[in-house]
Amino acid sequence: MDLHITTLAERPELEGAMWQMKHLWPEFMMYDPVGWAYMGQIVTAFPEYVLVATDSEGRFVARAFSVPFQLQAEDRGELPGTGWDQVLLWAFSDLKHGRTPDTVSAIEVTVDTSALGNGVSHRMLDAMRDNARRLGFAELVAPVRPNGKHKEAESGMHEYAFRTREDGLPVDPWLRVHARAGATVEKVAPASMTIGAAVEQWRQWTGLPFDTDGPVEVEGALVPVHCEASRGYAVYVEPNVWVRHRI
Repeated sequence: MDLHITTLAERPELEGAMWQMKHLWPEFMMYDPVGWAYMGQIVTAFPEYVLVATDSEGRFVARAFSVPFQLQAEDRGELPGTGWDQVLLWAFSDLKHGRTPDTVSAIEVTVDTSALGNGVSHRMLDAMRDNARRLGFAELVAPVRPNGKHKEAESGMHEYAFRTREDGLPVDPWLRVHARAGATVEKVAPASMTIGAAVEQWRQWTGLPFDTDGPVEVEGALVPVHCEASRGYAVYVEPNVWVRHRI
């Protein structure tokens, strides 16, 4: 598939199409409070870190978000256990306080459902690496959401993240894409995203009863959702995997 990949700063007219694209994210993933607060702001605060892709006929097919932040700021220095949520908070805090970023973190790579199976996600990752290098950074980190983990939600993320095939590459397809691009798997972020809501809301999102206390396996979730039906709420705490690209 022929792709034209640029930054949103170069093609701001594509912002509408970017938000309207069809994707496979589970509905409950749209309600992480940190993402709810900041995802929409990335396009205005960091448009040069947002990549957009169209095909040969001009149709929008993919987007990739990243953000700059200062990893070596005081009281930081290590990739956080609160992964995706924390790096967004750091990026916007650094912007507000005028801190000079030293690292770029990937936030999302999403491919329109019409373009799946054409290697688009690989090319968007390569473009994100190239863009970070063009902007003067030496590394790109990513709190990766392993795309095969939902098939074995009961497995521990620590074991899954470092599981490899005979050729030494990760068993997970999306982690494998990063590894082939030269990334190293660094560590697990055990609480990368936290989504809590009333059981009524979880029922609407999933179509499941959520009427019993305990773990509930939800389609698309990497680990079971913890349900406190007797108290009227359920919480999903998603683990991700930090990878590091030297660019």
